[in-house]
Amino acid sequence: MRFFSDNAAACHPAVLEALVEANRLDTAYDGDAWSARLDDAFSELFETRVEALWVTTGTAANCIALAMLCPPEGAILCHRDAHIENDEAGAPGFYTGGAKLTLLDGAGAKVAPEAVEAAVARVRKDVHQVQPAALSITNASEYGLTYSPDETAALGEACKRLGLKFHIDGARFANAVAATGASPADLTWRAGADALSFGFVKNGGMNAEALIFFTPGHATRARRLRKRSGHLMSKGRYAAAQLLALIEDDRWLANARAANAAARALAEACGPERLVLAVEANELFVRMTPHEAQRLRAQGFDFYDWAAGSVRLVTSWDQDLGAVERLAAAIRAL
Repeated sequence: MRFFSDNAAACHPAVLEALVEANRLDTAYDGDAWSARLDDAFSELFETRVEALWVTTGTAANCIALAMLCPPEGAILCHRDAHIENDEAGAPGFYTGGAKLTLLDGAGAKVAPEAVEAAVARVRKDVHQVQPAALSITNASEYGLTYSPDETAALGEACKRLGLKFHIDGARFANAVAATGASPADLTWRAGADALSFGFVKNGGMNAEALIFFTPGHATRARRLRKRSGHLMSKGRYAAAQLLALIEDDRWLANARAANAAARALAEACGPERLVLAVEANELFVRMTPHEAQRLRAQGFDFYDWAAGSVRLVTSWDQDLGAVERLAAAIRAL
């Protein structure tokens, strides 16, 4: 009974059906009928004109976006626990041609406008120091916390005032939308975001993520970067078909709601005394001794050890509710 990572979840049946439908002759790369529909489909979702590209991994989506928003000699501000800092093997620097990551602090891996302003203020405006060029946040954060529309807009206003581009790593953006009840627009472009890495693999997809640009024309160079980085698949229709299948009928949102609901059930079993942080999306960070963790593993539950004295549980869109109930009971019995 796996609560290890939503990356390991199965594909939604609609995705598999879409792949079968796409399994016929069409134009190569991104010249196919499915890729041609992405801009319109995502524009409807975001209530404004956007440019949408498929990519195969979240790391590629993040780093192509950052390469668009930050020059090689610039700096990208991010939380010190950000995925781009800790889990992308230096890819942001590689893709951008050398841009620096400037690390910020904040509870629950969230960034506040004051931290952004302080980081920019510390940099002298001369040729000897790396000049901040962009901010990247993660929603939901690496600790499962979400940014509200107001919090996102406050960061967007700070970016505008400071001359920074604004990127959102949305590996679990669907979970953030489901948790906050906000519209995708209110959590992105209406709040000042320039680009979004929109995660689908964790939420029912197979191997396709969406890279969304809210400024017309950005996608032209991004397509070249996608090719240069080795992410322009010859049969891109299979990636596009996955994205279309998941945004159709709001499957992406239903999936995220299911994952979040499973996390809430486990959070209730844990109680406030065990929870390291509030549970807002589909990740739980739970205080647990090594002995208690071993007792759960002996019952067949699989999860990450996290910081000393804690574990991480992640629920998925297709989490077996019986397994959730059994884990909840097992936690209560510790």
